[in-house]
Amino acid sequence: MNPIEAGRNAPTRFFPALAYRDFRTMWLAGMSAGGASGALIVARGTLVFTMSGSSSWVGVVTFAAMIPLFFVPPLAGLFADRWERRKFLAWIFGFQIITNGLLAALVLAGDVALWHVAVLSLVNGMVRAAQMPVAQALVPNLVPRDKLENAVALNAATQHTSRLLGPLLIAPLLATVGTGWALVLCTVLYAIALALVTRIRTASTGVVDVDQGAVANLMVGLNFMYGHTLLRPLVILIVFHCSLTMAFESMIPALSLERLGDPDAGFAYFMMAAGAGALVTVIGIAGVQSEKNRGRLLLWMGVASGLSPLGLAASPDMTTALLAVAAMGGAQGGFMTLTAVIIQSLVPDGIRGRVSSIYLLHIGGMMAVFNLVNGNLADRFSPSAVLAVTSTAFIGVMAISLALAPLRNLYLNGSRAALGPQAA
Repeated sequence: MNPIEAGRNAPTRFFPALAYRDFRTMWLAGMSAGGASGALIVARGTLVFTMSGSSSWVGVVTFAAMIPLFFVPPLAGLFADRWERRKFLAWIFGFQIITNGLLAALVLAGDVALWHVAVLSLVNGMVRAAQMPVAQALVPNLVPRDKLENAVALNAATQHTSRLLGPLLIAPLLATVGTGWALVLCTVLYAIALALVTRIRTASTGVVDVDQGAVANLMVGLNFMYGHTLLRPLVILIVFHCSLTMAFESMIPALSLERLGDPDAGFAYFMMAAGAGALVTVIGIAGVQSEKNRGRLLLWMGVASGLSPLGLAASPDMTTALLAVAAMGGAQGGFMTLTAVIIQSLVPDGIRGRVSSIYLLHIGGMMAVFNLVNGNLADRFSPSAVLAVTSTAFIGVMAISLALAPLRNLYLNGSRAALGPQAA
């Protein structure tokens, strides 16, 4: 195929799900909310590091923002299967507007304290922890079944490219008018997401047995995931991936200070580089239609997720560091997108919210804990040393995963070949 024909066919291959109005609206809402989330990570981390001069405090605030993923998603997933998903998501974006607006007001008034940031990070994290399973449960209902994998991949793109979009939008504000106005922009982006979600027409709910209690209904999702031949080892692998390769936000201000001498601008540059790498990789994955190719890509993305932080740890200057971070973003974004596609393709719609919430509980909870741990270790040793140790450990995990038959079959032949007797 010549380049002209390839360009004409790109929308059909890489973006077919965007042909559907409700998914397109949801995708734009997710992109706006993702931009707000990415901008908030940078603005909040910059604010805390400037106020305290400590990676430990950045770790505390990051922990506060992520720890709700340990306890909020199960309830949110249950509600996502019981309530109308689009309306639930609209309420969530409304709460995000309130929490971000309050933090912006405190900063602009000059009355902000570290404990304010920590508490509001916790509240914001609780709301975002509810947003993610609801959005993941809604997306597959907005496209035909044969476009599901593409829709899930493009939805994942809104999460991973937030690292590019958010910092790109607020970097000029951080350099000129300060963190307060950057936080105002985060609030505006959530308002745009709310306006878009209200335009979705598709009504979507799951299947919840009203004759059983909340715990029994939650156990349906847990039993499905841990009783599944492929999902059980895959989720355990994802936990190690998020713990050992993706919990690095608390170390970015210190890394940017080392490489650039400027924790404020450096934080934004690092996040943008990670987002750019993720954008390229995730869009490429959206065009992959073969299950076998997805399995093989998952293996290589896992290996690259372990190798790329070593490049950052050894980087002698800012340019090399940014290239390494772009590789990290691409590998991590690709790995997480592929796993999301595999999981959503195997989950029945009636319990999609609950399974999505359990998945998020595993990955978000571990990222919260390890951001706290890594922030403290970075103060005690160095961020480069922490990166080197954790990334090397994950390379070992990937090697061990090849010894597990379901994962080995997934890597070589795709998800259906790894299911065994549960293929039906």
